[in-house]
Amino acid sequence: MKRPLRAIAAAGLLAAGSLVAIILGGGNASADTQICDQYGSTTIGGKYVVQNNRWGTSAQQCINVTSTGFSITRQDGVGNTSGAPVSYPSIFVGCHYTNCSPGTNLPVQVKNISSAPGSIGYNYVSGAIYDAAYDIWLDPTPKRDGVNQMEIMIWFNRQGPIQPIGSPVGTANVAGRSWEVWRGSNGSNNVISYLSSSPITSLSFDVMAFINDTRNRGAITSDWYLTSIQAGFEPWQGGVGLAVNSFSQSVNTGGSTTPPTTPPPTTPPPSGSACSVKYTPNAWNNGFTADVQITNTGSGTINGWTLNYNLPSGQQITSAWNATVTQSGSAVTARNLSYNGTLTPGGSTSFGYQGTLSGTYSSPTSFTLNGVTCARS
Repeated sequence: MKRPLRAIAAAGLLAAGSLVAIILGGGNASADTQICDQYGSTTIGGKYVVQNNRWGTSAQQCINVTSTGFSITRQDGVGNTSGAPVSYPSIFVGCHYTNCSPGTNLPVQVKNISSAPGSIGYNYVSGAIYDAAYDIWLDPTPKRDGVNQMEIMIWFNRQGPIQPIGSPVGTANVAGRSWEVWRGSNGSNNVISYLSSSPITSLSFDVMAFINDTRNRGAITSDWYLTSIQAGFEPWQGGVGLAVNSFSQSVNTGGSTTPPTTPPPTTPPPSGSACSVKYTPNAWNNGFTADVQITNTGSGTINGWTLNYNLPSGQQITSAWNATVTQSGSAVTARNLSYNGTLTPGGSTSFGYQGTLSGTYSSPTSFTLNGVTCARS
């Protein structure tokens, strides 16, 4: 979870006998630049923003910004390893809390992106607790401020007793590598994380490979907007010497963006209405996640949907994504959001949730969509 960059009047102090500036606000780095302000940032290469982004602690943190990246030179914060990190110093393209990188074409709809080639080179240290993460932010709207609804985290390295948000839901082969996939919510946004089994110091890849995998999991649609791509570190304890040595990221488009339209309100099921539901769970000792895919198998378009079913005893939903999901006793009601309510014949959409489990796991046995009983697929 990342906190906002704040608009602070730019000020600088030239260190005696050096070319190191202490940045208190925004700026443009031409020589090595030291940023110690909590939300201080600067631009490099005429294309990227580097941010200190010390959002989780009042303790001091400083980064040294170079012409190609940055390194952590001071990090006094100590975070609880079962909770959130203390900061996310990073470099990015796009828009993050109203701070947009120079000349960016983001936000842009996923369906209009032909490729998003990126490369990263990291420097790691020992004796610290941190992750090295490539962050991809998406939202149903072309949002340039505040929290986006979807965060994709690519964990290039993990050191210490920390883990991604949520729980593991399987593995994926993306960008020529195998990743453990985690899924959950931090209370502000949904998160899908791709965790490497061993540290990766450098990689060149197409970010669209991860975006497409996330879309195929039903977490977003092609109408969503990519708003920013970031690379940096989440330290919990220590981290001096961690560095992004190099970062390159482009987003190539094949057309203009069009704001998503809001579907009409829910209507009764049309003539020839039919549906199927695919329910894919992942359960462990005291919890579970579920991906629910709804397909319109009828001949008419469904404008707005409500899915009803009952969860077996001992299951309680705690968070959900891509739908408004409520539970009363065992009865569950899932309703579409503004961007996924229209299902043309043969069309599908997915949503998911995480919950607690008491006893032996079992899946729901029957579903109705807008009052019509659905087949299981």
